[in-house]
Amino acid sequence: MLEVFKIKKVPKLFWSSEEVFTLRPKSICVVMLMLGLILFGLGEACLVASGVGSSPWTVLADGVAKLMGWGIGFATFVISSFVLLLWYPLRQVPGIGTILNILIIAFVIEISHPKLPQFENEVLQIFEAFVGVMITGIGGGIYLIANLGPGPRDGLMTGLQRCSSLPIAVVRTAIEVSAVTLGWFLGGVAGIGTLLFAFGVGPSVSMTMYFFSCYGSVQQVEK
Repeated sequence: MLEVFKIKKVPKLFWSSEEVFTLRPKSICVVMLMLGLILFGLGEACLVASGVGSSPWTVLADGVAKLMGWGIGFATFVISSFVLLLWYPLRQVPGIGTILNILIIAFVIEISHPKLPQFENEVLQIFEAFVGVMITGIGGGIYLIANLGPGPRDGLMTGLQRCSSLPIAVVRTAIEVSAVTLGWFLGGVAGIGTLLFAFGVGPSVSMTMYFFSCYGSVQQVEK
């Protein structure tokens, strides 16, 4: 069981693109990329609908927006742009997936959030948040395996992992905890759902990669 949390590289499977930066990826790569991003957006929407706390990066965006007097959408854009700048020293390469990450996830959240249940019972709210974290992690694992360029935050995760040689679960958890802590100090609103995401999404991504690597090629994506 502990092997699940020792994954250190993104597995290369049948839907993995040979090149991160390509304008003509295989159809299966794009399909699986989009599936992963849709699931990621659905998981984020579940967290928002739960009403018990958003993901750490949304807490950070909320805090920055309040500090600067910006809208939360513009604050998110600025934060994402800054994170992309951090890719350069980490030798990370953006790709089609990096752009689609922003577009698809935002679209899925927009259309699915109003349709999701919003419970009054606190236990059900926490359960919905937990489900959201698991779905987000599954989606994240699937689209990272597609190897068409991670989203800004996932690129930061894989870059730091390569430089530190720490397990993905540890790196991702450290990033999420740092984001929510800074966001909270800046005035962002956090809750139980935020804690579930911060400590649960890393293991969820790791478990997804482990599961798929057991049923496909165990070659690793060398960056």
